[in-house]
Amino acid sequence: QAQLVESGGGLVQPGGSLRLSCAASGFTFDYYCIGWFRQVPGKEREGVSYITRRGSTNYADSVKGRFTISRDNARDTVYLQMNSLKPEDTAVYYCAAAAGIICGRDSDMDYWGKGTLVTVSS
Repeated sequence: QAQLVESGGGLVQPGGSLRLSCAASGFTFDYYCIGWFRQVPGKEREGVSYITRRGSTNYADSVKGRFTISRDNARDTVYLQMNSLKPEDTAVYYCAAAAGIICGRDSDMDYWGKGTLVTVSS
């Protein structure tokens, strides 16, 4: 059974950093594109970043230059390093996996984690 488990969320002050992890199991991780999404209550979920099975990366304009996505295929894990955090980054962050080449949209994804809360506040 495919499973994705996010960790690393928490409370951080503006300007601070967090690293989120997404541990995968139950499917052939190497073959999947992995994406990070986030959602604020009352708003639609939005794509933050994704990394293809070949290691190509993509970022939303709002996080470019501040967030870095990476993957460790030996550990079946994807990371999202978040620096220079802003209050508007506050959201529940989800990781998701897609068997296809493209994985920047909700509709592309096959499996989802349950999310981890990131709160940026002083």
